[in-house]
Amino acid sequence: MKIALGQLDMGFEEKEKAMEICSQMIAEAGDLKADLIVFPEMTLTGFTMKPAIYGENIASSESIAFFQKEAKKNHIAICFGITISENEVFTNRSLVLDAEGTILADYGKLHLFFGPETKRYSGGDELQYCQIDGVPLSPFVCYDLRFPEPFLIASDKSHIITVIACWPEARREHWMTLLRARAIENQCFIIGVNRTGVAGKLNYVGDSMVISPNGDILAHVKEKDSLTIVDIQPEEVVALREQFPQKGDRRPDLYIKLASQD
Repeated sequence: MKIALGQLDMGFEEKEKAMEICSQMIAEAGDLKADLIVFPEMTLTGFTMKPAIYGENIASSESIAFFQKEAKKNHIAICFGITISENEVFTNRSLVLDAEGTILADYGKLHLFFGPETKRYSGGDELQYCQIDGVPLSPFVCYDLRFPEPFLIASDKSHIITVIACWPEARREHWMTLLRARAIENQCFIIGVNRTGVAGKLNYVGDSMVISPNGDILAHVKEKDSLTIVDIQPEEVVALREQFPQKGDRRPDLYIKLASQD
């Protein structure tokens, strides 16, 4: 299975610029026969705190229509980030489209970053599951990476987990460490795609990565606006879990009991 990492500097609240870059990357990934391309959080706007301006209704979204057209044109599945507005409630989401542009997963970021995001956005409350070419996948967004519990739950079904992000350079070591941790503890592929460039006072350096179920770094992208293709073998997930069945030793009922006692 070929995964394309669409690491880019989308600017900040510059949708036309971002669309042009994404279109070029999607076309290149399609030419290289990638099965899925993954873009950073809030792909076309950057980490905007103006959801009332940049939020879109999912049924009439120009941004979703753009990615649907690109998916179908280039015969490739796409994972991207977007702000969705529903009845003046704004959510930071990761959508997954199949190669025909059909929405397979619509995930609302569970954990909002303390500060402005918590004041302007509402958190999601459910996990999402879909399949790309028969391989089960779950999407997450940025700050979710710091909270292992939902990953443990999602990985019971999914063999690939995507994490799209606008993760600043100041905490890049956390980003890289947590991506590996989530892969090792869940024995699944972790695909983390981060942005580059400068937005406001924050600097972003990418560090998009693909981590194997055994914690091996299969790709680490440091360049700006870089499309990287990674071949993964999804069957490695089943093989590792059979060889080293740590997930079967989890005691979720006990964890619930301990949490309630605390």
